[in-house]
Amino acid sequence: QVQLVESGGGLVQAGDSLRLSCAASGSIFGIYVMGWYRQAPGKQRELVAGITSGGSTTYAESVKGRFTISRDNAKSTVYLQMNSLKPEDTAVYYCNVKSDYVLRKYDYWGQGTQVSVSS
Repeated sequence: QVQLVESGGGLVQAGDSLRLSCAASGSIFGIYVMGWYRQAPGKQRELVAGITSGGSTTYAESVKGRFTISRDNAKSTVYLQMNSLKPEDTAVYYCNVKSDYVLRKYDYWGQGTQVSVSS
């Protein structure tokens, strides 16, 4: 069974960096977008960054210039390099993979990894 395994979260100070990784434990075919969402307490879940299989990227305005998303399609892995972290980046981060294979669409989610940024 396919499972997304996240790693890289933790507690850091403002200005520090973290790199999140999310890899599928099984093969996922037909991936067309991989991304990261986050949800802070009392707030809506938001898209942080996304990347298509073709390499097109999208970022939330709040993280542009600080975060970089990348992927390894062969390994069904997506990364999020987070630099210059701010307290407002504190949230649970979820990786997401969307695929379309054999006329079916799939939407996979990781369990989430906590990122806490202290001031």
